[in-house]
Amino acid sequence: MSPPDMTAIPANPPRRALPLHRELDRVWRNGPGLWGQVTSVSHTTLGLRFMATAFVFFGIGGLLSMLIRAQLATPNSAFLDTALYNQIFTMHGSIMMFLFAIPMLEGLAMYLLPKMLGTRDLAFPRLSALGYWCYLLGGSILITALLAGVAPADGWFMYTPLSGKTYSPGINADVWLLGVTFVEISALAAAIELMVSILRLRAPGMTLTQMPLFAWYILGTAAMMLAGFPPLILGSVLLEMERAFGWPFFDPERGGDPLLWQHLFWLFGHPEVYIIFLPAAGVLSTVIPVLCRTKIVGYGAIVAAILGMVFLSFGLWVHHMFTVGIPHLALAFFSAASMLVAVPTAVQIFAWIGTMWRGRPELKLPMLYILGFFFTFVMGGLTGVMLAVVPFNWQAHDTAFVTAHLHYVLIGGFVFPMLAGVAWWMPLMSGRRRIKGLGEAAFWLILIGFHGTFFLMHLTGLMGMPRRIPTYADNPEWMGLNLSSSFFGFVMTIGFALFAIDLILQAGFGKRSVRDPWQAPSLDWAMALPPPNYNFASLPGVELQQAGAAGAMLKLARGEGFLPGAPRGRREILVTSVGAARPQHVALLPFNTALPLVLALAICAFVLLMLAGFYAVAPVALIPVVGLIWAWARRAVAAVDAAPVEIAPGQFLPVHPEGGATLTQSGLTGLLFANGTFLASLLFGLAFISLVSPGPPRPVWHADGTVLLAAAAVVALLAAGALGARWALARVEAARPAGAVLIGAVIVNLLALAGLAALAFWLPAPTRHAGDAVRAALVAYVGLHIAIATLFSAFALDQARRGELTPASPGALRNWGLWQRYTLAAAALAMAALWAQEAGA
Repeated sequence: MSPPDMTAIPANPPRRALPLHRELDRVWRNGPGLWGQVTSVSHTTLGLRFMATAFVFFGIGGLLSMLIRAQLATPNSAFLDTALYNQIFTMHGSIMMFLFAIPMLEGLAMYLLPKMLGTRDLAFPRLSALGYWCYLLGGSILITALLAGVAPADGWFMYTPLSGKTYSPGINADVWLLGVTFVEISALAAAIELMVSILRLRAPGMTLTQMPLFAWYILGTAAMMLAGFPPLILGSVLLEMERAFGWPFFDPERGGDPLLWQHLFWLFGHPEVYIIFLPAAGVLSTVIPVLCRTKIVGYGAIVAAILGMVFLSFGLWVHHMFTVGIPHLALAFFSAASMLVAVPTAVQIFAWIGTMWRGRPELKLPMLYILGFFFTFVMGGLTGVMLAVVPFNWQAHDTAFVTAHLHYVLIGGFVFPMLAGVAWWMPLMSGRRRIKGLGEAAFWLILIGFHGTFFLMHLTGLMGMPRRIPTYADNPEWMGLNLSSSFFGFVMTIGFALFAIDLILQAGFGKRSVRDPWQAPSLDWAMALPPPNYNFASLPGVELQQAGAAGAMLKLARGEGFLPGAPRGRREILVTSVGAARPQHVALLPFNTALPLVLALAICAFVLLMLAGFYAVAPVALIPVVGLIWAWARRAVAAVDAAPVEIAPGQFLPVHPEGGATLTQSGLTGLLFANGTFLASLLFGLAFISLVSPGPPRPVWHADGTVLLAAAAVVALLAAGALGARWALARVEAARPAGAVLIGAVIVNLLALAGLAALAFWLPAPTRHAGDAVRAALVAYVGLHIAIATLFSAFALDQARRGELTPASPGALRNWGLWQRYTLAAAALAMAALWAQEAGA
């Protein structure tokens, strides 16, 4: 069925708005009571929940920062002992980076994107819910450890060897490694969810060049998260393997190198800065034009700048390592790259200034925070350029100057725009107006308190004060500055407290807000305040998108857009093409369920068992995880052969459930992109260890032809599995039985797994040498993927047995084929890399 021509589709006839709302509300609303909230998979509920939880963690992190400032207010302070101080400053950084900044942007994007893009929900609602529960449980592990006195104490960078077993013998470091990795499941889930939703769920006719800039920013952020988080996940896994099982990836005495951790961490850490900045910049590009009553200047230039920042951010990680002995030529390259990234940043700033210059800025509360952003972030950018210069970096490294720069960039570039965004969209979220006066007082306290705190830290840093020290001797040059910084820190904290009180008063006691109080043109205001879970009674076409919020609001409520109401009692959304946003099919989204919570609890059980040191028992906890994922996939297979749906008069589209080929293939592609980044990071570790290791590992591949033969057999069997997946799909599409082919594929994958186990048996013990440990890690990586491919093929076989594989809906076959081909490529690449490592030794 070819996609319809968007310009030729007639509008649906108008209906009464109230019956249409009741029809949709019965299908999309949350269940009653607390259980209804717990089982909700609505993007509106989950987005608010993410943001509320992030603000709670922000408050905890802010409290810890005040303890730090109280300790440093005076010399020789005994307010905190050294061990507790180390835990507090480590947890302050970890909370702000992993439990506040990333989840806050995830929550805002989850809440707003479907409303901006003209759809009813995100692509994978249950994945959003799973991400939230992983975030909450992982964050709770970290906070509980702090209350129990076993929080991580090695800094939020977790540099080795200080975070190794020798110098951190307790579970403190394990809490960070396992807890943060648990939280990062949420980040990767959100990245896949947001990327697929932006590319495939835009309103009909909303081309890439017409979608809101906020969506472009989130698309860039999601791509950076998929590429940036896997190196840190890998580093955390490797360090936990060293601490738990003695695999010496970072141990110099057995061929490892602590610098490998720094490379893996900063391969994540520097893109992280822009992952945090881009959504905040999206808020600015959304709010500034409306408050200036004009259009944004340089839409195309801003999109190009976003893409430039995404690309350049992955070439800067070494500028955090200028003092570790990097060759001078590499120093020059990364120094230049660190300065070059200022160009796309400047493009955006000049676009915002040009927009303000062309329009008439209104000094409403969001604009105050935007002006605070300009004043603060530009200063942070200038000190960043200073630190990009190698000689100055050597002098300022690990001083309070770097701490000041970091906070100017993060608070200036993220917190101020996010506060502007919350003030801007609070009437949408709550349906109420704020109480004037309190928000302005909070802004001035935050602005004055921030600059009073951190500007002075530039001076103490230039005077040689190190960062992360628990106390310092009497130094007249530092004493007054530190006392002043601490005083202004408490002023800033009072400002944030007033901001929180303002939000609570607005949500609970503010007067009802009129619709579209800012007179904004975007679709997120073309709905009731607060919006219903379904967002739109009908989905906007090109004409209604161009009409703006005011022109589209009533027509959408009366069902004049696409797919009006919920006459079939299902949660239906339109899936469109990537480029032109032509309608392709109707997706059926799942109803509310507790499955994401149960799955998150099962993963949490595995994490807690690992944390407690029950390494032999921990894998048992993965059995219910596999069972729950199987049940998750089974529930997605429903109504596959439903009749086509009329989205507009005379225009019908086929129906696919959430588990259909189109959306899940897009999501799986995103997952495999992140997976490939993980593998590339692991191969980087193999190359790094091979180059720096003082002694090569014991030869295996060239000493014994049996190992080489086993490796070749594994690759050959996986190739047979890939051919089997393609053959099975062809037979199903031709309406022929595929059961025998699927049975053969399961057997082939099991044989490949057995061959890999035999290969691992011939390898030296991974505890002997770092090279052996990396070998074992690569083999384990391939083995995990073969096991998943086996489950994929078994699931397809189960579908065939149930009669669920039809030409119109081949079920899991396409997804299995994609995973099988990736596993084949990964296995071939891993075996070739291992052979080449030994050949070059």
